[in-house]
Amino acid sequence: MARVGKRLMTAVAVTTILGSVLLAPPVSAAESVDWRPCADAPEVDCGTVTVPVDWAHPDRGTTSVALARRKATDPQARIGSVLMDPGGPGGSGTEEVKNGWSLSPEVTRRFDTVGFDPRGVGASTRISCGLEELIADHPRMPRNQADFEQLAEYNRKLGESCNRISGPLGQFGDTKSVARDMDAIRVALGEPKLTYYGVSYGTLMGQQYAELFPDKVRALVLDSNMDHSQFTAGEFLLSETRSVQAEFGEFVAWCDRTPSCALHGRDVSKLTRELQDKAARGELKDPRSEEVLQPLDLASLFQGNFYGPSWDRLATVLKSLADGTPPAASAKLSDDIPINYVFQSVFCDDWRMPVHNFAELETYRRVSAAFAPDVKVNSLGWTAVTGCIGWPNRTSNPQHPLQVHGAPPLLVLSSRHDPATPYAWSQAVARQTGNTLLTYDGWGHGAYFKNSSCVTKATDDYLITGKLPARGTHCPAVEPGTATAMLARPPSTIGF
Repeated sequence: MARVGKRLMTAVAVTTILGSVLLAPPVSAAESVDWRPCADAPEVDCGTVTVPVDWAHPDRGTTSVALARRKATDPQARIGSVLMDPGGPGGSGTEEVKNGWSLSPEVTRRFDTVGFDPRGVGASTRISCGLEELIADHPRMPRNQADFEQLAEYNRKLGESCNRISGPLGQFGDTKSVARDMDAIRVALGEPKLTYYGVSYGTLMGQQYAELFPDKVRALVLDSNMDHSQFTAGEFLLSETRSVQAEFGEFVAWCDRTPSCALHGRDVSKLTRELQDKAARGELKDPRSEEVLQPLDLASLFQGNFYGPSWDRLATVLKSLADGTPPAASAKLSDDIPINYVFQSVFCDDWRMPVHNFAELETYRRVSAAFAPDVKVNSLGWTAVTGCIGWPNRTSNPQHPLQVHGAPPLLVLSSRHDPATPYAWSQAVARQTGNTLLTYDGWGHGAYFKNSSCVTKATDDYLITGKLPARGTHCPAVEPGTATAMLARPPSTIGF
């Protein structure tokens, strides 16, 4: 996701694509993991699993997938391992586990916590791209056909650099390949069946694992779901934008009832629309640096602060922008979340949503703005859709309704007001798979990490015993606290 006011450009890893295979080839007996203390976290074990680059042709080379493990705290009560992915795509499960990311103490008592870096990411064999191509100037929100063509050319050159630098792995980074890697991890861990928690884009990994290996599922928790049956760019972008506009309404209501809100007593919607108008005219500036902020920068400000949510910080920053005065040192105009181009590349591998010209893209933008008069557009959805314009590789793992047959019951979680993966997406996944949806009637992304004892207990019971909550169960909202108290998940992995 773009930073507000300034793009953070670094050399990063990027993933690309795999030819589609309808049936999962059998996973050969993988070697057990050679666990060693992690160099930067000796209390955690690190290891790798070797998998084929191309699962359809295992003789065409291998790649390494990195793992990190925290052992169960009560070995006598240990059930097995729970594999975890923080989403993105491009999030590093190994880094999050080393940094202490885990489920509840009751789960960590009974399970080893194992995080993994999907192929191409982090400590796994990386898919790399050219820095020159990555940092090249390009229009993030085209204003005419010439801008549209410049954006397409930027994406084409970036994708070609990824293919050139990364070799064969550059063509095999899609989520279906990751799901096959997950089964190799299961075998290497010595687990007869997989126990898994995936949040955000990690849900797509879990969904596709259940499609490919239904008889190898023990328990899958899918938190804040991607809906891989969203077929068009317009449909995808509109559903994303409506979810952010809905959370904006929740933010305004919170500010109205919360005296400590920096905008308490002010017309937040009117103030926001005035900021949007200034950004559209090129007149909105960061009061600390005088840097001009673009409309997509403002959209990113809402997106980033709706994850937790961090409504108190958002109100402080909006007040600063409206008043033209620098915020207190503790408030940041930037969300300090780096742009993750692995996210862009993998998304284009998994989603076929062509946008043919500027007129079509502008129609999507105008429709989104009509449904979202305050936030205008979902910056995450916009970046995903526009990042694939001109991408040079074909989409190898395109959208389809889920087909899960023969798996045990799965648990689907969602916040009612999720800014990144709309509640309707989790409803669709539950409906397509015939599984239970547990609803957290609160805000933000990642329902398990919202300090809700109701969500925690229901999820833990399922992971430990297989018992599902009753269909239609809703857990009450927990009032948002400070900016740091309600993090959805580790901030280094913000994306889907």
